[in-house]
Amino acid sequence: MGSYIIRRLLICIPVLFGITVISFLMIHLAPGSPIGSKLNPKVTPQTRERWNKNFHLDKPLFVNWSSLRKGKLRAALGETQYFLWIRDLVTLKLKSFKDGRPVLTRIAERLPYTIYLNLVQVIIIFSLAIPVGIFSAVRRYSLADHTLTLLAFMGISLPSFWVAYLLIFFVVGTLGLPVLGASTFGLVPLPSVATIADRIWHLTLPAIVGAIGGIAGLSRYMRGSMLEVMQQDYIRTARAKGLTENDVTYRHGLKNALLPFITIFGFLIPSLIGGSVIIESIFAWPGIGRLAYDSVLSRDYPTIMTITTISAVLVLIGNLVADVLYAVVDPRIRYQ
Repeated sequence: MGSYIIRRLLICIPVLFGITVISFLMIHLAPGSPIGSKLNPKVTPQTRERWNKNFHLDKPLFVNWSSLRKGKLRAALGETQYFLWIRDLVTLKLKSFKDGRPVLTRIAERLPYTIYLNLVQVIIIFSLAIPVGIFSAVRRYSLADHTLTLLAFMGISLPSFWVAYLLIFFVVGTLGLPVLGASTFGLVPLPSVATIADRIWHLTLPAIVGAIGGIAGLSRYMRGSMLEVMQQDYIRTARAKGLTENDVTYRHGLKNALLPFITIFGFLIPSLIGGSVIIESIFAWPGIGRLAYDSVLSRDYPTIMTITTISAVLVLIGNLVADVLYAVVDPRIRYQ
């Protein structure tokens, strides 16, 4: 197992390098320029030149071919925007185009809010998706199963932004309660019961909207997996031994039905971070998703690239954790 993990980590290095290169080129090939969104059109050419130099925008994106023929590859690589971005990222000197602050500092300020939101979403998803899937599998083709299937298809099909706007319209228009931001505007930030309740309220609505699609999708996975497991020979043997239906379902069937969830869990956290861009923008939640959205609008290349790299690292780590958990949960799987 140890050698397998080491090999997977080594494989992740070139994969991550390829992801960053492709993302870097796609961002710079997008129309528009950070200069146009940052500087006043009436600024002097000297100011533009100084701004480009500070953020390495005067450097080439690609390696000059003449430098390769002269044997100056190392010097040529060090003068490209990509490797200068990598250097600044590793040395913690990467600064935002928008306000000149360190990019990692801006992300660190938003990271706790995204962690809180995603953690609540994961708890809601797994707390509801697994019981709903088991209930539908045990009572398949019943009225309750058909009703839950219809609700699941609606949850998968309905766009999250549309559901979010409906909830905002109902809560604000009917109940008159604030829903935007991480707390009510003007509320004194004291560690009181009212402040804690206000924070929980502002966290609940975006967490529910973000969890609807996950509950609908994972409950369908759970139902299909349970139906497949409950038709296996060892389930028939357990019933033949006289075990109760609850023991057969939860002690013998559920453990093996949860194996597909390991793969889904590996992609769940990165997908939640990607989906939080929409949710955080709608609810004005001060997380990484909203930071990414604002960075795209302002063409803040360093911030966009750093958030993209973090998402790629989470995907690679999620895949590795899923493969390792397979071997831990299922003793039939061994990595040689």
